[in-house]
Amino acid sequence: MYLIITFLGLSFLLSFWMGYRRMLRLQHLNQHRVVNGFLGIMIILTLLSAGQWMDIISQDIAAHFTMFLYSLVAGFFLGFAFKMVFLKQKVGEIEYVFRSFWTDAAPNIIAILIIVFGIYRTGILHLGPYTGIGITSGLSLLGFGFWGLTVKIVPEFRDDGILILDQCVYWKKVVAYRWKSEHVLLIEYYTQNDKLTDFTTYIPPEDELVIERLLAKKLKEYHQDRKETMTKSEDEL
Repeated sequence: MYLIITFLGLSFLLSFWMGYRRMLRLQHLNQHRVVNGFLGIMIILTLLSAGQWMDIISQDIAAHFTMFLYSLVAGFFLGFAFKMVFLKQKVGEIEYVFRSFWTDAAPNIIAILIIVFGIYRTGILHLGPYTGIGITSGLSLLGFGFWGLTVKIVPEFRDDGILILDQCVYWKKVVAYRWKSEHVLLIEYYTQNDKLTDFTTYIPPEDELVIERLLAKKLKEYHQDRKETMTKSEDEL
C-alpha cells in the first residue's frame, strides 16, 4: 500500500511540474490532436476492460492504473492553475476585459460545480467511504476546476501584457492593431520566437473607444522596446 501511495505521489508531483512548466498549451491543441488523444484514451480503457473480462488483468492492477492516470491529470491541471495565478500576478492588474454572462459568469459557475463534484468524489462531504479511485478522481476534477477558474476564454488586457487563454503577449511584443470588421479587433504581435502573428477578438460597441485609447497608450509607452524587437527580427531575416 505504501509503495502504491509513494508511486502515485511521485506521478502527481511529476505531472504538477509538467503542468507548471506548461509543457502542453492550449495553442498546441488542434482537431487532429484532440481526436487522437481521445481515441488513445478510449483504446487504453477498452484494453483494460477486455483484459479484466478475460482475466488477463486483475481488478487491482486495473484500479491502480486508473488511479495513476487520475493522479497525472490532477497534478498537471493543478500545476497549470498555479502557473496561471503567478502569471496573472506578474502581468499586473486588468486594464480591460470583455465581460458578459457567457464569457465570465458561466465558465466560472461550471468550474465551481466541477470543484464541488470533485470534493464530493473524494468522500469528504459524506465522511467516507474513502477509496483510491474516489480520491484520485476527485483530485483530478479539483485540478481541472481550479484550472478552469484561471483561464479566461476572452483576452485580458493587463498592465504589462495581454493574456490570451494560457498565453501571455507582453506589450513590447505588440506591433499594431486594426479593426478587421465592425466590432472585431485584430492585434498583431511577435511570438517568443520573434515570429509575426495575430489574433482577433470581439469588442462591444460601447467599449471600442476604451480599448483604442488603451492600445494607443501602450503602443506609445513601449515604442522603443517594440522597435528593438522589430529590428532584431529584420536582422535575423
